[in-house]
Amino acid sequence: MSAEPTLDKAPGPGSGGAPRPDLPPAKAVRRAFSSPLATALVIAVTVLWTIPTVGLLVTSLRPKGDVVSSGWWEAFVHPDLGLENYRSVLFDNSFGTSGGLMPYLVNSVAIAVPATVFPLVLAAMAAYALAWVRFKGSDTIFFVVFALQVVPLQMSLVPLLRLFSGGAHLGSVTVIPALNLKDSYLPVWLTHTMFALPLAIFLLHNFIAQLPRDLMEAAVVDGASHFKIFRSIVLPLSAPALASFAIFQFLWVWNDLLVALTFAGGNPTVAPITSRLAQLSGSDSSHWELLSAGAFLSMIVPLAVFFALQRYFVRGLLAGSVKG
Repeated sequence: MSAEPTLDKAPGPGSGGAPRPDLPPAKAVRRAFSSPLATALVIAVTVLWTIPTVGLLVTSLRPKGDVVSSGWWEAFVHPDLGLENYRSVLFDNSFGTSGGLMPYLVNSVAIAVPATVFPLVLAAMAAYALAWVRFKGSDTIFFVVFALQVVPLQMSLVPLLRLFSGGAHLGSVTVIPALNLKDSYLPVWLTHTMFALPLAIFLLHNFIAQLPRDLMEAAVVDGASHFKIFRSIVLPLSAPALASFAIFQFLWVWNDLLVALTFAGGNPTVAPITSRLAQLSGSDSSHWELLSAGAFLSMIVPLAVFFALQRYFVRGLLAGSVKG
């Protein structure tokens, strides 16, 4: 009787001849990034990245006399900190506008939230349709959407502005009438939504297309409609990807200045805080304590959004990257 053939496995180093199974990719990556050298490097980069933010915060809390006479690090030796600068920036007229920066801060929230929700909702529905609803021309539409990512924002601002203000005409025929969107949030929302959709659809499509096919087929067998599948299965499973894109889009819109200047201008009823800070940096450059307070105020909201959705952000980055 002959023994069945077996495949010998080369013994790993230091294993005493016993086979050593390879680590799964996820554990190997985790071990590499958990080494002492990687930890020290991350700590050093984090400290260097945080120092300017700490300096901005300390400067915003110091009185004007201390700001112009010494560096912000002197506050750790002779602390004289307070919230007077923030009160002046938010509510006093001394910062160059009636009511301070509070109206502009509210405008930024009113712009950033819808300009994040609109493309997120539209992109999620479009990504599901392109990934799981087969119809003629779906692949062509997907490639066209992918190609739209190469269109620069700067090249489209003037045509969009003319479209919103004067409409589109083919000779004497009016194709699109003038929308008369002056002094409103709508042109800013539409512009951010238009330029966010190609990337959002592409990223969400890649995530949604990797959802288990058996789960989708079981839902179809049970009689679920596409809307039911999208609402009850796709959206909950895609929460990490949706949150990751929401963070990126919110930060992009909140920190945007080019679109705000083009479509909102200096109108205080719709202009965001970035537009007002850009104006004040030239006219009130001597009030560093007020400018630093205003700049730090513009950072608080995106920081809060990032830390609130951080766990979803990390899960969205790691989803589908490695398994094991």
